[in-house]
Amino acid sequence: MVIALRPLLALLLLFASSSWAMSLEEAQTALSGRDFQAKGEAIAQLARSDDPSSAPLLAALSRGDLFYVKKGGQLVVRTPEGYQDLAGQPLTLRSSQLKRVVMNNNLRRQLSQSLAERQLGDADSGVRLAAAKELLGKLDDNLTPLLQAQLAKETDDEVKTALAGVLAYEQLKDAEPAARLTAVETLSHWHHPQVLAALQQVRDTDADKAVRLAAGKAAGSLEHTQSVYSGLETLFFGLSLGSVLVLAGIGLAITFGVMGVINMAHGELMMLGAYTTFVMQKLLPDAPGLALLLSIPMAFLVAGAVGVVIERCVIRFLYGRPLETLLATFGLSLLLQQAVRSIFSPLNQSVVMPSWMSGSLFINDFFSLTLNRLVIIAFSLLVFAGLMLLLKRSRLGLEVRAVAQNRAMARNMGVRSARVNALTFGLGSGVAGIAGVALSQLTNVGPNLGQSYIIDAFMVVVFGGVGNLWGTLVAGLTLGVANKLLEPFAGAVLAKILILVAIILFIQKRPRGLFPQRGRAVEG
Repeated sequence: MVIALRPLLALLLLFASSSWAMSLEEAQTALSGRDFQAKGEAIAQLARSDDPSSAPLLAALSRGDLFYVKKGGQLVVRTPEGYQDLAGQPLTLRSSQLKRVVMNNNLRRQLSQSLAERQLGDADSGVRLAAAKELLGKLDDNLTPLLQAQLAKETDDEVKTALAGVLAYEQLKDAEPAARLTAVETLSHWHHPQVLAALQQVRDTDADKAVRLAAGKAAGSLEHTQSVYSGLETLFFGLSLGSVLVLAGIGLAITFGVMGVINMAHGELMMLGAYTTFVMQKLLPDAPGLALLLSIPMAFLVAGAVGVVIERCVIRFLYGRPLETLLATFGLSLLLQQAVRSIFSPLNQSVVMPSWMSGSLFINDFFSLTLNRLVIIAFSLLVFAGLMLLLKRSRLGLEVRAVAQNRAMARNMGVRSARVNALTFGLGSGVAGIAGVALSQLTNVGPNLGQSYIIDAFMVVVFGGVGNLWGTLVAGLTLGVANKLLEPFAGAVLAKILILVAIILFIQKRPRGLFPQRGRAVEG
């Protein structure tokens, strides 16, 4: 009899467990309903689920980005790119077709605790660290025991520091001075802006003198550390701006420095490179990274070809007459701008940044480096090295240097100066096009893009030394760093004016720049 009842008992237990446990599909359906108790059960079920869609679903719910379709109840996640289903597939929906998943305070507390439990127990220490930092200043009575338990078993030193810091941050509110003093000591080792602000407040407002003194010492140490990292950040931004100036000026250093041509259309050649990137991304909309890489040679070819046409049709008739080349190329710049407006419209166009250039390289909570600026710094150095290699190791480079030093002698030695002129101008124009590719990752692409950099490019070339590529590199990086150092005190416009005045004074003392070089512009 007992044996006969065992299968029936097993069936009853199975039925009971299936009726008590909510399936993943039922949990998702419950979120679009109005029953808050069912939503709480759904959140608990999703937090326990190993399904890969449950984590982003809960994260979207906590951000307020989880919606459901009014007809059918399908859950939809809102992202900066648009709406997606739970599998990450894009959906074409209007906001009028959707309704946000409604939450109350109890559900928000439950969701916060569920996300914390899920993320703090993750095998990846980076996920645990991010979860701990997310709880800074947000602890409640339910989450404190969870963090204490996690701290006791945590093995990663950085995560342990963050967990201890989150708990100590709440301990600053303790009624006992000894507890607050312990909290200050713990927080003094955590480099975090919010921690620094809390210690500054304790230093200024705490009732206990010993706590105030300890908080003042800890805050002073963190302020010093923050100022050091702030200086490094300013240096980094200066180098990134300087790398852009190097890219803008390096092509001009060839056309202006080597050939003696004042090319006012140089900025528009950079603009053509930026628009080449825009067109390549239109041709490859699903692969922005590949489109960007292909844009580099394409921009070089497009801008270089336009440069050769300009040299053959206009510049070759104006050698030795710099004022006339200035006027002629200024007219060409207007023509190129109007051509772009007619083809692409006068509105700015946006270029998608590849995923491998998005985000930041995290150093600590006081200092991080944006990846797009890091890539552009490396890219400018790579372009510089490639151009130096071309000019030093190739036949074209030998002929360019020969013509630059003595045109008549080079012609007598069999160098076809007309061909060298066209190729040199095309090379400088192609490098300008490559600079436009880099600029497309920092700003919107528009008909006036080049006008923002043409004056800076001339400043770099003149300051570094006409025709000297090493001078262009040093001058570009120097001006970029100087500009970022002056901006906090003088503002962006006044900083540029001060730098211009400084260059004028410098040129009065050294008319040929930092690294003077003999070329056509200084012959005779």
